[in-house]
Amino acid sequence: MDALYCPSGIALYSGELFPQWQGDILIGALVNNEVRRVRLSNNASDVEGLFGELDERIRDVRVGPEGEVYLLTDSSEGRLLRVVPAK
Repeated sequence: MDALYCPSGIALYSGELFPQWQGDILIGALVNNEVRRVRLSNNASDVEGLFGELDERIRDVRVGPEGEVYLLTDSSEGRLLRVVPAK
């Protein structure tokens, strides 16, 4: 991770809405204004930035009972975002 990466929330994805994320770790970032998905497999890891276009600090990341991803921002108006696959 980057030297200035400041993790703010972490969740293990075990839902069904994003099957390609099964078993991956989702980490919120305050400094980077994004969520990173970390895929662990065979003693290696692959990191991908997600939702970086929000331009808001991510305070927390949670996975809902149906597999949706919830993001809590700490912008001046603060938002709770529900992420589901595009239809």
